[in-house]
Amino acid sequence: MTILTRRRALLGAAALATAYPILRSSPALAQAAAGPFTLPPLPYAPDANEPSIDKMTMEIHHGRHHAAFITNLNNAARDHPQIAAMPMHQVLQKIGEMPEAVRGIIRNSGGGHANHAMFWTIMGGKGGTPGGDLAAAITRDLGGLDKMKTDFNAAGVRVFGSGWVFVTVDAAGKLALTTRPNQDNPRTDGQMVLMGNDVWEHAYYLKYQNRRADYLAGWWNIVNWPAIEARYAAAKAGTLGV
Repeated sequence: MTILTRRRALLGAAALATAYPILRSSPALAQAAAGPFTLPPLPYAPDANEPSIDKMTMEIHHGRHHAAFITNLNNAARDHPQIAAMPMHQVLQKIGEMPEAVRGIIRNSGGGHANHAMFWTIMGGKGGTPGGDLAAAITRDLGGLDKMKTDFNAAGVRVFGSGWVFVTVDAAGKLALTTRPNQDNPRTDGQMVLMGNDVWEHAYYLKYQNRRADYLAGWWNIVNWPAIEARYAAAKAGTLGV
């Protein structure tokens, strides 16, 4: 029994030693396949969101997970160049018009690209409160900031498995709270995304393990409200992309 236990421990240590250098690699953790789609750079240093989101999580999330979506899109675009002929938010809106062979890639990798391109830009801030028209809309449509946060976090906790929690916005500026499984993006249902949080485990597991509720609560500390206010204005002006 002692020999067997020791052997298991040694095997576990060897596996950890093999994996650890991979996790410690540089910020350029993956090289997306060349093509019309490119991985947008983080608009801040990978450690800018600490302690709410740790540096290693940001590096892996951006440099591997998002990069993988770019690779998938570029590989698909070689045989179906029409998926790169318009902005991604329009591709998602017109998913039913795209070749059947690439609809799954558009939903999963196109949605993942859109979701993450939005996600990076609405973080890196100092939390606090929104102002102006957005603050008024949150009060009008979502019961105020405190209620919105409570409902947003509760919806995020309820997502079964992997997915996202979003606040959507229409052309008139009306807000709504919604969730989507996997990398589904509300644009496929004709809705614009104001903001959203990723509740896939890769977004929080290194720091929070299974404590998704703690991750959701801490995330508000690094929300960039001026960036979200700009998205709200763009939605009403008809210029909001992903």
